[in-house]
Amino acid sequence: MQCDDLLRERIRTHLARFERAGEAGAGRAAAVALCVVDGAFGADIYDMPRHALWQNDAALILTRRSFKLRHHAGQWALPGGRIDSGETPEDTALREMREEVGLELSHDAVIGRLDDFVTRSGFAITPVVMWAGSRRELTANPDEVESIHRIPVAEFLREDAPLLDPVEGGEPVLRMPVGSSWIAAPTAAFLFQFREVCLLGRATRVAHFDQPRFAWR
Repeated sequence: MQCDDLLRERIRTHLARFERAGEAGAGRAAAVALCVVDGAFGADIYDMPRHALWQNDAALILTRRSFKLRHHAGQWALPGGRIDSGETPEDTALREMREEVGLELSHDAVIGRLDDFVTRSGFAITPVVMWAGSRRELTANPDEVESIHRIPVAEFLREDAPLLDPVEGGEPVLRMPVGSSWIAAPTAAFLFQFREVCLLGRATRVAHFDQPRFAWR
């Protein structure tokens, strides 16, 4: 899937039609960035052949959290964090992109929002979709990020996605396959809704999916 104007307009059109669900006051406010960028630097793909991503292929920026962190060390994540006083979710997502991966974007890069997701750890997270486009150098903040990965957008369209693990008496846990590994909710929930809403134009909800126990802290 090419990282071009056609894809950007498809995402913009689908988000404009989408009636998002907010969860204001449901937890500590946070935001994450779903940032579309091209695949000019294929070496930072995780667990995939180098040829899996070529220049001009669209990708999303994900990170592995630093092993120095007290909570969720080493886990998959989207750039993001708590919303500071006076910030909007867009402000936070842009700031975290700059602080975590060294990518400076303006508010013009923001396309829209997906549904808020309330985590077991008590955060109400707003996913902000943004467009970085052409090739960019990324630099990991060693205090927060172990590694940066550009995951091809096409990877989230796999026929085996999503993976749903049944939970007795509750909603299933959602995972998204990546290469021969997988990403768990809540990050997986954002990725699945990005696929459904932004790429396929389906008004799919994800807030009801559960998270694995290691994400509850």
